[in-house]
Amino acid sequence: MQRLAAPPRVYFDNGAAPPPEPGRSRRWRVLGWVSIALSALLVVGSLTAYGFWRRLDGQITRENVDDKLGENRPAKLNNSINILLMGSDSRQGENARYGTEEGERSDTTILLHISPGGDRAIGLSFPRDTMVQRPSCKTRNGGTQPGGLSMLNAAYSIGGPSCTWKTIEAITDIRIDHYVEVDFTGFKRVVDALDGVEICVPKAVNDPKAELYLRAGKQTVNGDQALGYVRTRTGGLGDGSDLSRIKRQQQFMASVVNKATSQGMLTDPGKVYGFLSAVTKSMKTDNRLTLSVMQRLAGSMQGLSAGKVRFVTVPVQAYPADPNRVQFNNALAQPLFKAIRQDNEVPQNNPGPKPPAAGQAGGQPGGGARPGPAQPPVPPNQVKVAVYNGTPTDGLGQRVADQLAEKNFQVVSVGNTKAKSTARTQILYGAGAERHAAALAAVLPGRQPRPSATARPGQVYLVIGRDGANVAGAARQVPKVAGEIRADQDVCAQT
Repeated sequence: MQRLAAPPRVYFDNGAAPPPEPGRSRRWRVLGWVSIALSALLVVGSLTAYGFWRRLDGQITRENVDDKLGENRPAKLNNSINILLMGSDSRQGENARYGTEEGERSDTTILLHISPGGDRAIGLSFPRDTMVQRPSCKTRNGGTQPGGLSMLNAAYSIGGPSCTWKTIEAITDIRIDHYVEVDFTGFKRVVDALDGVEICVPKAVNDPKAELYLRAGKQTVNGDQALGYVRTRTGGLGDGSDLSRIKRQQQFMASVVNKATSQGMLTDPGKVYGFLSAVTKSMKTDNRLTLSVMQRLAGSMQGLSAGKVRFVTVPVQAYPADPNRVQFNNALAQPLFKAIRQDNEVPQNNPGPKPPAAGQAGGQPGGGARPGPAQPPVPPNQVKVAVYNGTPTDGLGQRVADQLAEKNFQVVSVGNTKAKSTARTQILYGAGAERHAAALAAVLPGRQPRPSATARPGQVYLVIGRDGANVAGAARQVPKVAGEIRADQDVCAQT
């Protein structure tokens, strides 16, 4: 008879070697983030020449905003990345051809959330005429502007990107990691580097004010046409409102992502370089978005495809004091902010074990066959469970514990393993807790409980490994929102 391997101690790593890193793709992938006047692009993986990176990096304009954000900021809960994307309506320099406007405003504001593991992304659009409680901000001339009720895009006018950053953090409680800004000219440069972007309009457009002339149906537009398309309010596209324009911008962003990640783009090194060069020449960003950070970000997102990128608008409703303004619909907006804030998927570098067939073992490394509990599980409210995080994802243990508590389990403690390198998630139990462990296993499909000589009698232990802990029925992903747009959708299906 094969001898069973002793289960690992709860408070320590199980000693399993980390899984081998997947081989790096040899084909070119788009890498780095694109923010066009309304959006951003997607990253796409690994370029090898350091000199290539250095040339691109030298084209980016950076700003130090750390001293303007203050200390009262949301906590960083996990390994997700949140990038604030802004399109400036500045009329300075090459933008002077678009008329004269005093000051600068954020023409478009989007929070781009990249889930832990880099396999999903959501762009959250904030209508610029949303009434919000803005915090105090440092102004461009070094003074301080007190906080108060104002339109969202006023924040940029007062203190530039740092004030918009601070405001979005204050109203969502989501910690932002970086910002990217592009003006009108930069937006056109990026579109032209893609050899145009495909759109679809329901009817012909003749709009001299926006310098926009389009035939009905599907077509490819260049930079000048694209700028007119995403900015017009008078061309008969939509109802003329900012919400209608945001919808059109999201459709355009989705098309940009689809084009930038297409095979025709990825397999042509010249096009990739031209595109990335246009992006970096067009970017303004914070000085923490360094070359090494962009390289790490690019490498982490190799599994991201257009179908896993979506765009939504923050749910809003009429603002009672002014019919030309809106305010958050908090019943819908706050759950969305919370879902983004607490998105707790771990990187899927090492897929979890397949659920065992009926009557077969769970299959931990080095372990032999062991049948599951023969008796039925007890109710969750009778199960005492200690949760331990064995991954580098900060806060994952607490968020899984919260999900278990919502299912009426008694979470008695939450902590970390000694070393954050546990390969696989495990359910361990002490003497007399076999049925209790079975109750926990019922909400963690594919996890076979194992007895532990070091566990306390009557108690169950959940040790979270790099393959994650997906509590059945728990909302781990950002929920779907009415009217959202996916980057892989046909452009005419979105109109």
